[in-house]
Amino acid sequence: MKQAAQACVAAFQFLSRLPLPIQIHYSKEVFARSVVFYPLVGAVLGGLVWGFGYGSSLLFPFVLAAVLTLVWTVSLTGALHIDGLMDTADGVLSHRPREQMLEIMKDSRVGAMGVIVCVLAMLLKAVIFYTLLDQKWSWEIVLPFIWSRWFMVIGMAAFPYARKESGLGSYFKGVSARHVTGATLMAVVVSVLIWIGTAMWGGIGTIIASDGLSIVWIGMGALLLGMIIARSMANKLGGLTGDTYGALNECLEILLLLICTIIV
Repeated sequence: MKQAAQACVAAFQFLSRLPLPIQIHYSKEVFARSVVFYPLVGAVLGGLVWGFGYGSSLLFPFVLAAVLTLVWTVSLTGALHIDGLMDTADGVLSHRPREQMLEIMKDSRVGAMGVIVCVLAMLLKAVIFYTLLDQKWSWEIVLPFIWSRWFMVIGMAAFPYARKESGLGSYFKGVSARHVTGATLMAVVVSVLIWIGTAMWGGIGTIIASDGLSIVWIGMGALLLGMIIARSMANKLGGLTGDTYGALNECLEILLLLICTIIV
């Protein structure tokens, strides 16, 4: 129980900027166990985004509410995944040899491709938020935050680590099939609980109208799209790194939110 609690705290402290002032001893074992709770972190972050978006839409026009929701979304993670997306874009889109790509990704400076990809990603996410606020700001919006983080665990377990030397991503080398199983169970459980909870809150009519198939579509989308993106990056880099894990999450989050605009 103590190990599970430490792993849960580690997941929240690593993936978010939520105030959780609990001191734990970080090790590769703690990092590996923490991935089981990544979908739970996604559910909490997604719930906070949903609540903020709903509240801001009551006070401001949808365009302004969408931009404020985007700012809130970025602040919740401290731009952790966006940083990985920018570094990955600089390296992968440089069209250099593999070793040079990895060196570029290590550079703390941001290149032109990183800035371009970041701007486009933020614009796309803002427009998606506006579209969802204008159409239907429903419970399905939480799902992309859950399943994008779930696929990061798949990426850690299914693809080799690209760097020869140690990096932040090397702490996840111990992630195995049992961690993937735990993360999958966590993702399914929290998704179903959110569906049932929101359906019951809306009454019997909402329960009948909402069949929960959104969970299936988002989960399948995360797996298929995630494998395409991860395999593409792994083919160029010889595996994945800590930066590509963040890029995976950011790309999937946007793509799954796009699927949400179709679902709602």
